[in-house]
Amino acid sequence: MRQFRIRDNTQTLKESFAAIPGLTGKIADKTLEQLEREGIFAFPDEVDDAEDLTKDQLILQSVNDTYRSGNIMGFLGCGAERLIIESRFSSKNSDFFFQYLLDKVMDFPSMLNLETDTDQDNRLFSLLMFLFPYYLRAAMRKGVFKTYIRKSYNNSNVKGTIDIARHIAKNTPFIGNVAYSQREYSYDNPLMELVRHTIEYIKRKPYGNHLLSGVKDEVKLVISATPQYEPFDKVKVITENKHNPIRHAYYREYRSLQNLCILILQQEKHQIGMGNRQIYGILFDGAWRWEEYMNLLIEDVFYHPRNKAGQGAQWLFTGRAGLIYPDFISHNKENRIIADAKYKPVNNIGNKDYLQLLAYLFRFGAKKGYYLYPDSEMSDDRCYWMNRGISYETKEELRTDVCVIKHGLKIPREVDNYDDFVKIMKKNEQEFRMGFR
Repeated sequence: MRQFRIRDNTQTLKESFAAIPGLTGKIADKTLEQLEREGIFAFPDEVDDAEDLTKDQLILQSVNDTYRSGNIMGFLGCGAERLIIESRFSSKNSDFFFQYLLDKVMDFPSMLNLETDTDQDNRLFSLLMFLFPYYLRAAMRKGVFKTYIRKSYNNSNVKGTIDIARHIAKNTPFIGNVAYSQREYSYDNPLMELVRHTIEYIKRKPYGNHLLSGVKDEVKLVISATPQYEPFDKVKVITENKHNPIRHAYYREYRSLQNLCILILQQEKHQIGMGNRQIYGILFDGAWRWEEYMNLLIEDVFYHPRNKAGQGAQWLFTGRAGLIYPDFISHNKENRIIADAKYKPVNNIGNKDYLQLLAYLFRFGAKKGYYLYPDSEMSDDRCYWMNRGISYETKEELRTDVCVIKHGLKIPREVDNYDDFVKIMKKNEQEFRMGFR
């Protein structure tokens, strides 16, 4: 197996990818939407409404003689070639920051080890299973999925379409029964059967019960909704779901769950990278996870509008014109603060970022704005005061009432083990929160 590592938000010489030419050729300058169609699983999947993760985003973008990576992290493979995209805070073949964000935002099991070795495929497979409770919980918020299915019967109480061929095969000589089928609105349908097969498969894993412990109620609902579950029907159920994907926009959470279940159950049979899919992997949006992590730290003092869920929408103008979703708006009405979560390196925050935050400050009557970013340089806050005046007419001078601040959360890098990393992060989080007081 040939593998190569890069980090997010970095540029790497194209010649460095010589060990994985086949995989590089399949992903370079391709959009996320194209890779999804080829078997890549992207998290989060609500890319249509996301500002940071979009379907036209490139995983590897050609820039002269280099490839530039963005906010995407994860694992990609093709045949015997592997590409690992780590966070830019990784060191010593360990990406504790990546694991920490998974633990905080998605409550991943603590036994997850993201160190890469020859068993990388199994680790990728584990990531898919660890995502299952998250997607199951999101889908079940819409209730148990119910749809029309066609069921076959052979009795004397005919209520549907008579199946002549089956009737002759089963009821010769005639003894009073008739073979027929009818459409019924049922909870026990191919999708729920697929979810049930996935649950039963995860249960057989050593960590299965622990993994499903946070979604006990959802698991009970799935089990009660699938009384016709049969372990030997798995291949048939997978085939039915592949041929009939969920298309209704209301059930898009179930569509995501359906895709994940198919990936998990197919991995069991073929192992990762085998079968019809030439390219495979799982990608995580670092910007989305960073924003959700920031919300966990400051949710007690900030509102958090969510554009993906359509919650907390704000408008620039009357008449519902100019829809905006600031990342964070402080509760304090007297000294309003607007904060924007940025996963990008601090020196890349500028230009359009400034214009966006200043528009938010003006809209909400705030005098202070923050950029919240992960910092590996242990640098102090950078404060930028707004200018007044026009260079054509008079000397520009700063205003002492409006400023934006780049406020970083310090991320440790040279740490020997994950437990020490967590301890340092707890301390840094407290210092980070103090910056708003």
